[in-house]
Amino acid sequence: MAHIRCDFRSETLDMGTSMTAFLPEGIDCSKARVVYLLHGLADNCTGWARYTSVERYARRYNVAVIIPEVQRSFYADMKQGLPYFSFVSTELPRICSNMFGLSQERKLNYIMGLSMGGYGSLKNVFNFPGRYEGCATFSAVTDMADSVATMQGQRALEYEAIFGKGRTVAQNCNLFAMLESFKHSSAPASEMPQFYMSCGRQDELLAQNERFASELSSAGLDCTFESWDGVHNWDFWDPAVEKAFAFFFEEKKGN
Repeated sequence: MAHIRCDFRSETLDMGTSMTAFLPEGIDCSKARVVYLLHGLADNCTGWARYTSVERYARRYNVAVIIPEVQRSFYADMKQGLPYFSFVSTELPRICSNMFGLSQERKLNYIMGLSMGGYGSLKNVFNFPGRYEGCATFSAVTDMADSVATMQGQRALEYEAIFGKGRTVAQNCNLFAMLESFKHSSAPASEMPQFYMSCGRQDELLAQNERFASELSSAGLDCTFESWDGVHNWDFWDPAVEKAFAFFFEEKKGN
């Protein structure tokens, strides 16, 4: 498994940025399954590699892993800042295809993330149905509208720069609103990926994760939710990502 810390230029961001990549060495990368693994608010593109064994899990299943850098953007095209959602959702897959030969075919692409990255994963799925075969979240921020409405102090100013003034979140950034829109659309459930969600039983985000998973299921989507003892930290996210890889890839090991 090649472990690459890659610095490159993003035309969307109009600046240099970074990503961490794990690439299988024993197979043609164009035939490899690809996991876009999104970091959380307090992290960067090195956190998953530093604090979990995700590289080992990727090696177990011959999976390519791409971990992009988005700062504290909440994977948004910020009102006062940079277009990180456009970068991750549109430009990054093209860059990885050109640079590493990774496929953009749906059946080979998955997206996962923790906390802020879980939110970003779900946001990608609902804005681009039909792009991913699977989506996994770990302690995801699912109720962004409530977070923005209730946040105080420095974080409130930060959210204002991301989402705009008025303590509101646009529909294309509001996961529950996007899910509700999907329910009332004519889009087939087959356009959406299989979902795997997990959250620690002692995590303050548990209730909103349980609610969102329930709403996914009530919309006729394939969602598995798991919870076990744990809080909002790497001690939970390391086994969580291992479980997600097993959930999606165990029966396909060696293919």
